[in-house]
Amino acid sequence: MQIRISWPAGQLTATLDETSTSKALAEALPISASANTWGEEVYFDTGVSVALEGDAQQVVAPGTVAFWTEGDALALPYGPTPISRGGECRLASPCNVLGSFDGDPRLLSTVRDGDPVRVELA
Repeated sequence: MQIRISWPAGQLTATLDETSTSKALAEALPISASANTWGEEVYFDTGVSVALEGDAQQVVAPGTVAFWTEGDALALPYGPTPISRGGECRLASPCNVLGSFDGDPRLLSTVRDGDPVRVELA
């Protein structure tokens, strides 16, 4: 499944794996939210509540599409966060891994705190 995430300065598509979290997210689309930034991560509320999956991860590759169950939010890291060690992408806590961006995740650096963000099926 592919989704498109857009904001005033750009957009990216991502390919999601078939997981219970990605299916719950797809059922809720389209979603409009206000972006938050945390180091080199963008996250925003989805209004979707799911359980933490068994293969949840806290350290992920740049460009991973993750779901932060504690905040009902998509977490989109493209570089180090304030709690990273070295250049890793360390999320606030373990997150469900949904997939990854198809393009350069560094485009997320153009998202500003408070920007409107839209997520829809691509």
